[in-house]
Amino acid sequence: MSDPLGLVSRALRAARPDGLVEAADRAIRSGLGATRTAVFIADYRLGGLWPVGDADRGDGGPPDRRGLVRRCFSSQQAISEQDAAGRCRWYLPLTAWGERVGVLLVELPGPVGPGVVDQASEIAGELATALRAADRGTDRYHRVRRRERLSMAAELQWELLPGRSVTHDAFQLAGQLEPAYTVAGDHFDWSVDGERLTVTVLDGSGVGLAAAVLTAVTVNALRNARRSGEGLVEQAELASDTVFHQHRGRRHVATLLLELDTGSGRLRAVDAGSPHLLRLRGGTLSRIDLEQQLPLGMFAETRYDVQEVDLEPGDRLFVVSDGVWAADPAGRGRYGDREMGRAMRAARLQPPPEAVGTVMRELRGWHDEAALRDDAVVVCLDWRGFGSRDVE
Repeated sequence: MSDPLGLVSRALRAARPDGLVEAADRAIRSGLGATRTAVFIADYRLGGLWPVGDADRGDGGPPDRRGLVRRCFSSQQAISEQDAAGRCRWYLPLTAWGERVGVLLVELPGPVGPGVVDQASEIAGELATALRAADRGTDRYHRVRRRERLSMAAELQWELLPGRSVTHDAFQLAGQLEPAYTVAGDHFDWSVDGERLTVTVLDGSGVGLAAAVLTAVTVNALRNARRSGEGLVEQAELASDTVFHQHRGRRHVATLLLELDTGSGRLRAVDAGSPHLLRLRGGTLSRIDLEQQLPLGMFAETRYDVQEVDLEPGDRLFVVSDGVWAADPAGRGRYGDREMGRAMRAARLQPPPEAVGTVMRELRGWHDEAALRDDAVVVCLDWRGFGSRDVE
């Protein structure tokens, strides 16, 4: 075994975007002596992991009767099993920059030492990064991720997302949209630049494609200002003016803009509407009350002010849209008044990608698994503290 990682890396660079899985399979077989490989990709709702290959049917592929694929994905740890014939199967997380892509299965003819497992884990990282990049050049992996047809609004929103999770030395961050296949105006965005993390959560007014287009315009206006080096106030004001000049106040976007200094834990915020900010410190969940300013686009030349919040190492922040906070199916009461807090506290030991899933599952349970009546966004941010190191 000369250089399995280098062999796989070269194979991935030479492969077509839609042929990464097959190229990786050939290289892993050659470099590690594997007898079989398989790739599983998480769907939009993170409700299942689906095999790539066999015409990408989504209902075929190797069985997972003991849930090993799901366990690997949730724990982000390598998991192994050995069959009666002595073959050893390793399930390895496919993760790129903290984004959970899926799981790689590598089957070897017998038990192997930790060095081989380390090589296989590095190969999984290379493949995950390649799969993320390949999304721009092929629809193959998009088709595997979707379990039903997306509405046009949802198509626009998912294409606009920065990802669903990211890991940094000082923080871990994750977000989720629901209902995944028909989401319209709700959205989240983030960017990491040195010691500055910017997070925005948006709730565009209206329904359907019109709401999605409104949110898309707002997100790109915010990005335009941010990428020009502007701060939170300038981002909010440019986006507000852009939306107002397009709709003359008839449409607007409730938005929460956050900027975290990842070195000091100082959080700056502009609250321009309805998304709600909560902090979980230890076992205590409390709402952070910010001065609520006008939604973006309501009036011409609206000016915004920044507020500051100090975080302590280990603090967890949740941002939820009104579709989560105010959900009141069949007059049962608002989800945000009681059940949401219970779900957030129950998920306190889960990493953010799992925690947002827990809150969303409880929200669907609050609706008795019926379709959500409104778009919903949950974003979860853990600030690890000064001088912290990546623990994943």
